[in-house]
Amino acid sequence: MKIPKNHPRRKSLEERARLERGFEKGVVAKAGLIAHGRGEAFDYLLGECTVPEAKKQVEAAAAMLVLAKRPVISVNGNTTALCAKEIVELAKAIPAEIEVNLFYRTKKRLRLIEKEFGKFGVKILGTRRTQKVPGLRSMRQHVDPRGIWAADVVLVMLEDGDRTEFLRRMGKKVIAVDLNPLSRTARKADVTIVDNVTRALPALAKNVKRMKVLGLRVAQETLNKYNNEDLLHKAWMRIRKGTG
Repeated sequence: MKIPKNHPRRKSLEERARLERGFEKGVVAKAGLIAHGRGEAFDYLLGECTVPEAKKQVEAAAAMLVLAKRPVISVNGNTTALCAKEIVELAKAIPAEIEVNLFYRTKKRLRLIEKEFGKFGVKILGTRRTQKVPGLRSMRQHVDPRGIWAADVVLVMLEDGDRTEFLRRMGKKVIAVDLNPLSRTARKADVTIVDNVTRALPALAKNVKRMKVLGLRVAQETLNKYNNEDLLHKAWMRIRKGTG
């Protein structure tokens, strides 16, 4: 049976194909394929659509990015394969630096990801000289002194681990995109967007542009009213009840 062009299932199949190509190139790690499968399961339970909670989360994330002095977008292999173009568009809208940060960090993968973003005329950070996030033991500890190390706001996506907690300890604000509202990343972030990254990023870029027009006062008021814990709870209840 032919799947309609805009059907969520078709989009899921397209995402899988992008990841497979990324894996074949060496951009995506083997574990990244497993991680994507976990995310797909949560997305299915949410109805493969952007739920009302996510819309509020995106609005708050946009406000935080607009108010930031040195925002940085952190990328890995999966996000590079799935939405490098959308990441570049968001970075330009903010504007923000883009930095590669990998759990399975190798020089080859760093070069390949750097090359992928180079196709869009963007020079990313994180491929060379690094500082170490205090206390973090994984290879994610390596951050660029011009990027995440000096950032006040960091956007992390499709993450599995404790880096968010250690970035918070450094005094940074963290925005996460995570389909699992119970993950460590989701619970430790200041703002968590419970949505598929391929839907969240275009929405975030649109909201950043809108928030810039509304002004810094509105952005601050939006953040003052935001409650991440409450929205994570509502997202989890939606998953449990199957009301996506």
